Parts: sequence; C-alpha cells; structure tokens
Amino acid sequence: MTFYNILLLCAVISFVSSQGDIAEKFKTSELVPDVIASPPGALLEVKYPSGVNVNLGNELTPTNVKDIPSVTWEANPEHFYTLLLLDPDAPSRENPAIRSVRHWEVVNIPGNNLGEGETLMEYIGSGPAEETKLHRYVFLLFKQTVGKGDFSAEPRACIKNIWHRVSFSAALFIEKYSLDLVAGNFYQAQYDDYVPILYTQFDPE
Repeated sequence: MTFYNILLLCAVISFVSSQGDIAEKFKTSELVPDVIASPPGALLEVKYPSGVNVNLGNELTPTNVKDIPSVTWEANPEHFYTLLLLDPDAPSRENPAIRSVRHWEVVNIPGNNLGEGETLMEYIGSGPAEETKLHRYVFLLFKQTVGKGDFSAEPRACIKNIWHRVSFSAALFIEKYSLDLVAGNFYQAQYDDYVPILYTQFDPE
C-alpha cells in the first residue's frame, strides 16, 4: 500500500468516525427525535466572537453566545440553503410547552454566503429563564432541493419580537419546503447574568 493510499484510508476512517460521533450525539441528546427524525451527516462549524466554538453539546453561557456567530459549511455554490437555530426546551426541557423557539432563521442562502441569505428571524442568543436548567440549542443546515424558494408566507421577526418565534415545528417546515438536512451542531446553556439584559430588548407584548 502506497503512502497516498494510507492517507486516503485514514481520511475515510476519520470521516466515517466523525459521522458516527455526530449521529450518536444527536441521538443521546434526544434531539433525535425531539427536533428531527434523523441526525445530520456532517458537522456544521459554528464559532462565536467571544472565542468559543459549538461542539456537539458542549455547555456555553448566554454571555458566550450573545453575538451572531460565524457559520461555515461545504456548499455547492449553485445550491440554496436554509439555516435554523432552535431551542426545543422552552420554557424547560421537562415542560417544552412552546417547542421549538426559533432563535435564528435564514433562507435562500446562495452557497455558503450566509450574509446574502434572506433573514426571516433575526439572531437572538440564548436566554433560558432561571431554574429551568440546561436548554439545548441546535443549528440545522438544509439544502433547498427545489432551488431558491418562496418564503413570503412565513412570519418575520426582529430581535424585539419573541412570540412569532415559538411553537415552531421543524418537521412541518422541512416537509413544506422540501428541505434536505445536510449538517448540524448544538450546544447547551443555562441562565447567567446576561439573560436579564437580553430580555430588556424584547417587546413586552
């Protein structure tokens, strides 16, 4: 076996192992089936300006994730993508009465040019209430199998609006727009001192 073939074999083994890790984490965290029916095949790279990265269920703080992260993935420049960030544990994991909350929703992303996508829900960082323990926050990236879509019927929300974001069904959204899950990642967070600051930005109604 040549050196090149050895390197190729190692790359294949590493890829298969990575896929297994992603699937296992999504299943043991119960994001499958709480949010999606099956795990993504690839890891979505998410990095926050605070210097922390999202890594398959690691615990971050609301302070860590208050600003919009960079999100990168291997994309076909001819395809359009949809990015979701969901909290399925609202108001708590034990009582997810308003599952799921959309913390971020961007559609019609050309290739991996996130900034050129159509933002339906502006980014809001984590804001779990006191004593609701850890919440899961899951990033999901989908390929739009029918190309650029018409999302005009979907609600829009700026950072001030929270109520248009709740009780979202990823399964229904996936079916409605023929989306194909290609990558994902998630972290967990619980209350810290930034949460009351975040709440001051919301419309009280």
